[in-house]
Parts: sequence; C-alpha cells; structure tokens
Amino acid sequence: MIISFLEGFLLGMGASIPLGPINILIMNNALREYKSAVAIGFGAMSADLLYLSLLLLGIATFFDQTYILNILGVLGSTFLLYMAYLIFKSRNNTLNANKETTTSKSRIASYLQGFALTFVNPYTVAFWLSIASYTAHKNLEPVIAIVGMLCALLLWITLMPYFVHRSKHRISQKMTYYFNIFSSIVLLGFGLSLLMNMFG
Repeated sequence: MIISFLEGFLLGMGASIPLGPINILIMNNALREYKSAVAIGFGAMSADLLYLSLLLLGIATFFDQTYILNILGVLGSTFLLYMAYLIFKSRNNTLNANKETTTSKSRIASYLQGFALTFVNPYTVAFWLSIASYTAHKNLEPVIAIVGMLCALLLWITLMPYFVHRSKHRISQKMTYYFNIFSSIVLLGFGLSLLMNMFG
C-alpha cells in the first residue's frame, strides 16, 4: 500500500516538475497573481482527472488512435501558439498592472486555459495510457497509486506558484520583460515541435 502510494507520488512529481507549457503558464501568471496561477494548475489537473476517469471506464483507448491524436495535436499546437502570442503581446506589462482588475471571471479563464491546454495535448493521453500500463506491470494498487499521483500534482500546483509569487519583489521590470520573451519562445517551440512530430 505504502509502496503503491510512494511510486504514484514519485510518478506525479516526475510528470509535474519538467518545464512544460503548463509550468510556463503557471510561472508567468504567478508573477502577477497567485490565485490565477493556481487556477491554471487546477484546470490542468481537472483535464488529467477527466482522462483518468475515461481510462478507468475503458473509454480512453478511443483517444489512442492516430487521427484522434492528430486532431488533438493540431488543437494543442494552435492553442500553444496563441498563448505564446498573448504572452509576447503583454511582455511590457508591469507586475502590478492587472492587480486591481483580477476577478473571479479572470480566474475562471485561467482555469479554462489550463484545462484546454492539457486536454488537447496528445501527450496527456500517452501519459495516462503509459501510467495504466506501468501500474499493471508493477502490480501496484491502482487506486492508491493514483491518490499518490494526485497528491504530488496538488502539492506542485499550489507550492510552485506560491514560491514564484513570493519572490516577485526580487524581480525587476526588465527581468519580467525577458521572462515573458522567454516564455513566449518556449511555448512557440512546444507548439511547433508538436506540429513537426505529427507531420514530420
């Protein structure tokens, strides 16, 4: 039981920590507002839970088909390119520019960004299918391993943006500008890479 939880937790951390599109968006938002960044994380986690539920119901294998993955890939790359554009466009915004205008509506928008970006990412499908195979091969207790993974994801999407947000006073406007440039380039790279993997 403990081994299943720990392996699930480590798998969750392994999936959470690498610098991917969701982490870039979370960090970018955390520089401005903590709750908005967490909302993106919860959106991504909700998409993971949806795929997990579909997997448990035996429906997720429907997504493991070339044409479905290609559709998701096109949607995902388009969304990534759009997010890269938005971040590049707002590269000159100050850290406190949107402080007063942040509302529950904008947090819902952040949640939907995280959900959409994760849901239309074909790698999400591949990840959960591989997790199912791994837990079966290792004879882990699936429910306990999943709880461990979800605990790791929850820990990451709340603590990582917290530390980024708490350190924002040490970040100058110039650094924010360059971080926005960096974020947009990374998201652009992910979007183009996704397209090339599908049609290359």
